Amino acid sequence: MIKKITACSTIFFLVAAPVLMLAQTAINPYKYSVRKKIECTHGAVVSAHPLASQVGVQILKKGGNAFDAAIATQLALAVVYPGAGNIGGGGFTVAHLANGKNIAIDFREKAPGNANRDMYLDANGNVQTNLSQNGTLSTGVPGTIAGLFAESKYGKLPFKELIQPAIDLAEKGYVISEREARTLNEYQKDFMKYNSVTPVFVKKGGWKTGDTLVQKELAKTLIRIRDNGAKGFYEGETADLIVNEMKRSKGIITHEDLKNYQAIERDAVVFNYKRDYTIVTMPLPSSGGVLLPQMMKMIENQPLKSFGFESVKAVHLMTEVERLSYADRAKYLGDKDFVKVPVKTLTSDEYVAERMKLYNPDKAGNSKDIQSGIIQKESEETTHLNVYDNEGNCISITTTLNGEYGSATVVGGAGFLLNNEMDDFSIKPGVPNMYGAVGGEANAIAANKRMLSSMTPSVVLKNEKPYLIVGTPGGTTITTSVFQTIVDIIEFDMSPEDAVNAPKFHHQWLPDILFVEKDFPMNVREELQKMGYQIKQREAIGRTEVIKISDGKIIAVGDKRGDDTAEGF
Repeated sequence: MIKKITACSTIFFLVAAPVLMLAQTAINPYKYSVRKKIECTHGAVVSAHPLASQVGVQILKKGGNAFDAAIATQLALAVVYPGAGNIGGGGFTVAHLANGKNIAIDFREKAPGNANRDMYLDANGNVQTNLSQNGTLSTGVPGTIAGLFAESKYGKLPFKELIQPAIDLAEKGYVISEREARTLNEYQKDFMKYNSVTPVFVKKGGWKTGDTLVQKELAKTLIRIRDNGAKGFYEGETADLIVNEMKRSKGIITHEDLKNYQAIERDAVVFNYKRDYTIVTMPLPSSGGVLLPQMMKMIENQPLKSFGFESVKAVHLMTEVERLSYADRAKYLGDKDFVKVPVKTLTSDEYVAERMKLYNPDKAGNSKDIQSGIIQKESEETTHLNVYDNEGNCISITTTLNGEYGSATVVGGAGFLLNNEMDDFSIKPGVPNMYGAVGGEANAIAANKRMLSSMTPSVVLKNEKPYLIVGTPGGTTITTSVFQTIVDIIEFDMSPEDAVNAPKFHHQWLPDILFVEKDFPMNVREELQKMGYQIKQREAIGRTEVIKISDGKIIAVGDKRGDDTAEGF
């Protein structure tokens, strides 16, 4: 298993009955259900957990906008979805505002100041993945809290009101689902191995469905953030607790690393697809900002619609497009603040056309033969949420700890998990990371550098109006899942529900394997094998969230692959 986000202003906890009250509507953390689809007209939230989606919608009902709801949802996920929801990780925000402005906020984790290129190599130059994937040495400087405050300047409600539901959920607890109990139990040994202070996630005898998870230390950390803003995390007591954890467990994040961390507002990647569509996505260090426009442009002039959904011809074309793009990812992509990345060339029509000359409609490509393109000198456990409000604001956010439960290390006394994001660097160029992705010098480790990411939060406009909000977790499968979901809706006229839940496939150049989910059609597999593909069935690919806005109606869909829930009104 791979180790794998018009009511009263008062938020209060009703002691007499175990129900968290918000905005005159009860959110019951001890009894809730999963809702996979909702159709509404005012606003919607879809996220990885029912309670987080409920919190977000109540903020919308209270008069908050999409940013307010997104902040509250992220903070709730940090409590109720500890495997990936987080304040100890990082992520990306892509938004399209009602006034037409596009926004991209980068709160990706950074390498600590004492990091170096060969920090995970032994004396013989061999990779020590146990160090890059587990424990605090694998942890990048967290960016989530800085990202939340960067988002808050676009909101309407006070941050203190947005964080209070998460505080209440942490302090009073919530009941865990069967899925959550199972994953917590799977990581009991890791929690005991990689923690100097036994975390709340360890339970003698194991977790059961319906158990209540209370996180008092996390609640105190959230209260410090509520009362002191971002400094309540990056300075003061919380920073002391993080640095003390580093000292106990051989991590290298310092007070200076924390104090100096800043989220960055970048220029969103915006490109057209055919006549009617404009796609807004995240730039580097998100590889999606290069790969998604590459892949969409590669299929733009192909008769994909006539091939039909998940036909042999369609899957073959889309797989080869993925192969070509991921070959470029391995060689050229990294943090553009540190390395020169030829983004303009990689996403140009001329370069894409040249790459497509390698596509053979009758035969599978071979990754040994298909390498990255030639550039002349130029002049996966993650979580996602979408929000749409009644003003017309769209927001798409993907956050991550990298592997499930990140480094498996909880900050002693602070109650939150740390990421293991350092493994997303090329810890040794040419050696695959935990998701099998191969990287080069462009993504080598350097102090204060942001590691390359696959997170691809995206918004699609149709005739310049909001149409789709989409994103997913899933490591290197993220960009291919976003690509396939957009194509399924635009080219194959599929409903959001079908596009989200239909079987996914994935190719990332190396390994030279076409991965498919278990419900992928067997007859199509067999035909693809005849064309030369090596096919491997794998566990679920991503957990895609989609909101579609059309003809005054909002349709929000949560993926069947998890407890993902859509809420709206």
